[in-house]
Amino acid sequence: MTYILDDIDKKIIKILQEDARTPFSKIAKMLNLSESTIHMRMKRLRENGVIKGFYVDIDPEVIGYNVVAFVMIKADPKKYEGILKKISEFKEVLEVYDVTGEYYALLKVRVKTREELAKVLDMIGNMEGVTSTYTMFVLRTIKELRSVILD
Repeated sequence: MTYILDDIDKKIIKILQEDARTPFSKIAKMLNLSESTIHMRMKRLRENGVIKGFYVDIDPEVIGYNVVAFVMIKADPKKYEGILKKISEFKEVLEVYDVTGEYYALLKVRVKTREELAKVLDMIGNMEGVTSTYTMFVLRTIKELRSVILD
């Protein structure tokens, strides 16, 4: 089900994407609305799954996680779901996508060193049912958003 955002919802989300710690009172003043209106809208946005949580945005490179790779996987279709479940548990795997095309899944992996990346690739490649992998090592990140651009 798609939740339809009105202009006020979009403004609230935009403010929170810039700083999730913004108090309801400040949002209310910024939008010329009552604090209770903001509270009720926030509650509705959370209940409908639009807002899933509030997080700290950490720069991984500042704390040493400088190695990023995208890994594509081919697998035995009968073992594919189990493979995705196991891979989703790897702390080094930040994102897992079930995709169309020649490969079945696309992973985003972030680690501190190339050696750690090699270990992760070995673990994935040695999983029962994985038939092949293709890895793209990221040289530099040009654009990476953690928020949704609203109309």
